Amino acid sequence: MRVGFAVPQSGPWATPANMRRVATRAEELGYHELWTYQRLLYPVGHPMGPTYRAVHDPLITLAHLSGVTGGIGLGVAVVNAYVPPVPLAKQLATLQTVAGGRLTAGIGLGWLPEEFTAAGVGMERRGRRGEEFVEVLRKAWRDDVVEHSGEFYQVPPAHIDPKPAPAPPRLLLGGTAEVALRRAARLADGWVSSSREDLSGIAGRVELIKAELAASGRDATGFRFVCRGVTQVRPGDEDRPLTGTYDKIRADVAGLAAHGVTDVFHDLNFDREIVTAGPEEAMRRAEEALEALAP
Repeated sequence: MRVGFAVPQSGPWATPANMRRVATRAEELGYHELWTYQRLLYPVGHPMGPTYRAVHDPLITLAHLSGVTGGIGLGVAVVNAYVPPVPLAKQLATLQTVAGGRLTAGIGLGWLPEEFTAAGVGMERRGRRGEEFVEVLRKAWRDDVVEHSGEFYQVPPAHIDPKPAPAPPRLLLGGTAEVALRRAARLADGWVSSSREDLSGIAGRVELIKAELAASGRDATGFRFVCRGVTQVRPGDEDRPLTGTYDKIRADVAGLAAHGVTDVFHDLNFDREIVTAGPEEAMRRAEEALEALAP
């Protein structure tokens, strides 16, 4: 089991200094990856809650942190496919190169209608759009002459260079529906769960993906099953996975590993007590958690 940690990205604690402190301390403690997520906007009056109210851009955050760390991995879970794929391919290729090959790029379909409206993209046929989106990314990173003529995207014959070095980023796909799990098995290097994932059923999703990998003639070795850990430290144990005392949370991580999860990252941005606290108090709790949950 590889264990990662999400950097401060949402709310008052998400200051540049706190981002750097979490990143460098996580690297010192042996965490596998640093993680970010995307939220483009927060519709007025929406009930999403404080986690999504003010969120820094995930790729610029990782680019900044790549310069203050040396070997720890960098992951985004996820960038949604309502952004243009060619500019994103360029951004991810550059980030992969400047970070020395440490990037894992998660792609999602998106679910918030207002973000699609703001991006100028329709929500219809998101699944097919996502598949074509991945196809364009792969072409941009691989082909000398990139050309694409599809239902959603058009790329005239062109060079899109430089290519990501030393290799393209590892690509994850998100989603919880059966069709999304099968899509991840066919097209990606791994699957990443969402913040709303029911972790009590994750074993079944892992098995479904493994079955689809076999049916597609793909070897499951090296395929990553990544769990976003909505981690909430509390004085007493609770029924919700990854919520309670440190002993309970560590036991839950071991349980996820037993169910076939290869990676988990602790994300305190989804803890209401963290994102509504003052920066100093939130960081005090985050540094305690970094130490207590270190791999």
